[in-house]
Amino acid sequence: MILGIDTSNSPLAIALVKDDTVLIEETQNLKINHSLTAMPAVEELMKKAKIAPGDLTQIVAAEGPGSYTGVRIGLTIAKTLAWSLKIPFVTVSSLKVLAANGQGFEGMVCPVMDARRGTAFTALYNGHNLEAVISDQHSDFKTFLEQVLIHEKPVLFTGIDLEIHRPLIEEILGDLANFSSFPNRLPKASNLIALAAAEEAKEVHHTVPEYRRITEAEANLTKTGEGKSR
Repeated sequence: MILGIDTSNSPLAIALVKDDTVLIEETQNLKINHSLTAMPAVEELMKKAKIAPGDLTQIVAAEGPGSYTGVRIGLTIAKTLAWSLKIPFVTVSSLKVLAANGQGFEGMVCPVMDARRGTAFTALYNGHNLEAVISDQHSDFKTFLEQVLIHEKPVLFTGIDLEIHRPLIEEILGDLANFSSFPNRLPKASNLIALAAAEEAKEVHHTVPEYRRITEAEANLTKTGEGKSR
């Protein structure tokens, strides 16, 4: 009995899977603060499925990248449950969870999370087996797309922030660019759980978010240090 939680971006995705069967799954894209809604949503999901905490055998969470706060909330809930219930805890890349929407595509899959100022959290995966072609990163999106173009293969883009970057994608990739339909732009916690089968369990207390970029506070500290060094 596996519980999956993804709060790494504005959508909230949770699911319960038993013996490779989805019992119940819920995805919200209401841009409501996860700190207020995530745990109640998990409790309600388990109540609907008539599953008690003691019935769980594994917890899976999206590890990032994404929203600093969102990633922390999902991981904190998952780690707390895994530690208190003494059950295995597994994490999966948030971008790979999105890319799973396009698994089977004849080409490559590119998940996109907008990170403002022309940047994005993104990666490039093989559409057949979801192996990473370009690893998860936070980068200038135009520069990233130029790297994607070098592969000269069709690319399926997915993610709720697609329309923000669509003009640039079409400008650089042209006919190689394909876009997932709107139902397939949201993360699915059932995909999160399926992907976790290939991952090893983590040590709860040593697991940290995979932000893929430094925080604003760290950036300011670096600038301050550079200023002092001059």
